[in-house]
Amino acid sequence: MIAIGGVIGAGLFVGSSAGIAKAGPGILISYALAGLLVVLVMRMLGEMAAASPASGSFSEYADRALGRWAGFTIGWLYWFFWVVVLAVEATAAAQILTEWIPAVPQWSWALLVMVILTVTNLASVGSYGEFEFWFAGIKVVAIGAFIVIAGLAVFGMLPGTDMAAPGTGNLTGHDGFLPNGPGAILSGMLLVVFSFMGSEIVTLAAGESAEPAKMVSRATNSVIWRIGIFYLGSMALVVTLLPWDSKKLEDQGSYVAALNQIGIPHAGTIMDVIIVTAVLSCLNSGLYTASRMAFSLGKRGDAPAAFGRTNKRGVPAAAIWASVAFGFVAVIFNYTSPETVFTFLLNSSGAVALFVWLVICLSQLRYRKIIEREMPERHTVKMWLFPYLTYATIGLILFVIGYMFYDKDGREQMIMSVVVGALVLVLGVVLQRRRVKQLS
Repeated sequence: MIAIGGVIGAGLFVGSSAGIAKAGPGILISYALAGLLVVLVMRMLGEMAAASPASGSFSEYADRALGRWAGFTIGWLYWFFWVVVLAVEATAAAQILTEWIPAVPQWSWALLVMVILTVTNLASVGSYGEFEFWFAGIKVVAIGAFIVIAGLAVFGMLPGTDMAAPGTGNLTGHDGFLPNGPGAILSGMLLVVFSFMGSEIVTLAAGESAEPAKMVSRATNSVIWRIGIFYLGSMALVVTLLPWDSKKLEDQGSYVAALNQIGIPHAGTIMDVIIVTAVLSCLNSGLYTASRMAFSLGKRGDAPAAFGRTNKRGVPAAAIWASVAFGFVAVIFNYTSPETVFTFLLNSSGAVALFVWLVICLSQLRYRKIIEREMPERHTVKMWLFPYLTYATIGLILFVIGYMFYDKDGREQMIMSVVVGALVLVLGVVLQRRRVKQLS
């Protein structure tokens, strides 16, 4: 369930409207390209994780395949990304909950959801899994219901309504399928690619499952149909039901606008409940992921040793407390300095997804040899058309990174992310050299 729906956040339900506004119906190509990228990266990660399950996942593989500096850098950048996400999602949940119960201050709701999910993660890994199972289940059912209802409406078969089938008018009308030109596909891709961030969480969770190799294989294979149905399928229905330039998309969000177009009563309230569930799910997964990465870094000597220890319940309590503490601080900055400190945190972590995927590709090129040499019996998941598809994926990621420097909306985010990444890299190299001197 973590693989199927665990990382579907509020961005799909609400933020997808920004991508539609940028690329028009061509956003479907943007989702297809981003989805293809994720499928290929997950296949590479699945190959390594099935052979050698680890709580640090790609950070540990980078450590072994590329060097300590690589594992250190990508591990800390990934941790940084998720603790910033904690603040974003806690604030998003608080905003909706405040609308429901205005008497409670918004900061109190943010504090409450952070405390509840901190307690859940501290209780046991089973508690995290149980919560995430139900959160993911609600999202999967919601998207499934939307696809069925919207699909019937697209073909004019929805019972109880007189809505005629819209045909392809909204896909080809309103200045065509690519109203803003082919370049808008890439601009749209920059907006949607980050909604796929988190697919790799399942390989971290696999390290704590009973049958990690089997679970990794099943989860990585599910990525293909999950992206095809949940992302591409639902977006295709939205842009078929509504003109891409409809103000309703901007004001209401893509899913709510589509449901209102069909005539579903109380669509906004229904989606608010689902969005809160998605936000809590992302908070839950974000805290789990950040703490497990910190735990892995601690075990390898790249973080305080306390991070690498577990309590009697098998939970890395110190790593969880450190992660949630940074998240709390970021929440405070979101209220006190939203235009300065918090904006810096957001921008400087924005391109981490692309850095993580690039490191996964580079690691897999070398780790394949390690698997074949040291653990051939566990080489049950294999990257397709190796090494050609691996090189092609690296090329696509580098192209997207380059386009972010060119795109005025992505340039600031990329520059800040590169600066922070370079600082962490330098720190990692310095610490590695210091260890070498101490050992010699």
